[in-house]
Amino acid sequence: MFDFQISSASKPDLYAQLIEAADAVTAGEPDAIANMANLSSLFMEALPDLNWAGFYRNVGGELVLGPFQGKAACIRIPFGKGVCGAAAATREVQLVEDVHAFPGHIACDAASRSELVVPIVHDGELIGVLDLDSPTPARFDAADAAGCSELIQKLAARLGAVASPALAR
Repeated sequence: MFDFQISSASKPDLYAQLIEAADAVTAGEPDAIANMANLSSLFMEALPDLNWAGFYRNVGGELVLGPFQGKAACIRIPFGKGVCGAAAATREVQLVEDVHAFPGHIACDAASRSELVVPIVHDGELIGVLDLDSPTPARFDAADAAGCSELIQKLAARLGAVASPALAR
């Protein structure tokens, strides 16, 4: 059992502690789904003011819902659609202060007001995206984007194990 005491003294410190905790819970685990599940829980526990934290996986060229914490969510998102699809299509972090102003936003949870989506790329392949939502406009900033990007970059290999054919269906 893990019991992390992640403080929020400053964002750089918070993300350094979050990266350390994420490394600990995924170390030695080859299953990407299990690692995504634990990371979703860590994000929800460590980051204030979230209403959704989770992953969409690249399955056959579209994003398919993976492990998450929060309300039920959209199951499939085409590349290029909404904030997650934009991150997948461009492989660039999407930092959205007001999701209602984002062209083509997909409203899975009407309470979400801001969003941060980080593409997960390993060995040149898009594995999926990390998706964080908040009910507060402009909740995320450049420090959040940098911290989440660093975490995802360090752990991308642990999130990229190929799912079995049964899971990909």
